[in-house]
Amino acid sequence: MNQYLFSIAASCCFTAVAQDNDSLAARRWSWHAQTTIVNQTKPAFDVPYSGVNSLSAEKENKTSITTTFYAGMKLWKNAAVFVNPEIAGGSGLSQALGIAAATNGETFRIGDPAPHLYLARLYYRQLVALTKTTQYQANDLNQVAGDVPTKYVSLTVGKVSIADYFDRNQYSHDPRTQFLSWGLMSNGAWDYPANTRGYTPSVILEWVTPKNEWRIASSMVATTANGNTMNTHITKANSTTLEYTRHYTCSTKKGAIRLLAFYTTANMGSYRQSMLAPSGAPSIETSRQYGHSKYGLAINFEQQLFKQGGLFFRGGWNDGHNETWAFTEIDRSASAGVFLNGEKWRRKQDGIGIAYAFSALSSLHRDYLTMGGKGFMLGDGQLNYGGEQLAEFYYCADLYQHQLFLTGTYQMIINPGYNKDRKGPVHVFSVRLHLVI
Repeated sequence: MNQYLFSIAASCCFTAVAQDNDSLAARRWSWHAQTTIVNQTKPAFDVPYSGVNSLSAEKENKTSITTTFYAGMKLWKNAAVFVNPEIAGGSGLSQALGIAAATNGETFRIGDPAPHLYLARLYYRQLVALTKTTQYQANDLNQVAGDVPTKYVSLTVGKVSIADYFDRNQYSHDPRTQFLSWGLMSNGAWDYPANTRGYTPSVILEWVTPKNEWRIASSMVATTANGNTMNTHITKANSTTLEYTRHYTCSTKKGAIRLLAFYTTANMGSYRQSMLAPSGAPSIETSRQYGHSKYGLAINFEQQLFKQGGLFFRGGWNDGHNETWAFTEIDRSASAGVFLNGEKWRRKQDGIGIAYAFSALSSLHRDYLTMGGKGFMLGDGQLNYGGEQLAEFYYCADLYQHQLFLTGTYQMIINPGYNKDRKGPVHVFSVRLHLVI
């Protein structure tokens, strides 16, 4: 209980600062804060066996909390610096083990539930205008108020979350107000570079116009899979992400399509090499060496259907020869869903979403788990393979002036960890409280 009181108290302090400074409506400074609390419950379910990385078959109730402070300062024309200290505590169901499309996007694969203060983001951003035409940008999270060019080139350098820039989708991207599952908040097959908590030093170059956007990023990766220490041997361990976005209008309804490619090289283990061990369960650690890589492609689509909402689709693939390094153990992914706001019942800031995510493995990854191997998220000791399926429904209610939100979520998972022997279905019920100032 003390860990949550500590985080909530920190949030209150941050909120007070944010309120005092944001009320000045200054164009040089940006002060904001957020706190998100998620409580998840799942009933027990019957299983014939479990492994060290299995989803627990027992009844569980877990709570997570994150508190983030967003500070930004304009340096000169079209340039700003941002810093985000963050506190996180609690845990996900089974410490986020045993489900590829894990159920709580606010949790990390860290065993210690005590709250910890760390630096989430610290970066510098410079825009170079390609036109004299500008549009007003409101003061927001990591955003200083002012006029910005409608066409520009930008350079971002520092510690960031790559998911802030790539694979964005207006209907499914933010686990603090939208879908909670990892398989829905991002493209599951995109093993995006990050430390355990989701951040990494990067250099990002963007070319943006009203209709077209290009982004490329070079990022550091961790020294070990799912690690928190970044590898400073950047010539041997790094990740590159490239994305093209096309915005369009179809019969007055807005839409966008995004095409993404990534390539990561690091001191990775090989599924094929690890399975050559003479006896016993294979261990991915024994085959780790520099020069191993992972690459993949993804598509991301959003389409407004009517004034109150629209639909989205994501599909992703990676080669699956070497171990998952940062995000989650998914080599093939497909997800789709719809969103509707509450304007019809005079609750415009409320939202309803329903979506489905299908996750699959490469043949090598599948064989490795079948032989008793384990990754940093999965490992039942054996495997009767079947694609993992997750369905999610949520209702998010705006309790106070688009600042305080309460969400109820239901998720159903079939074949958690790709195992038909542990088919389920697993039912997960969540309550989420989100405060942003």
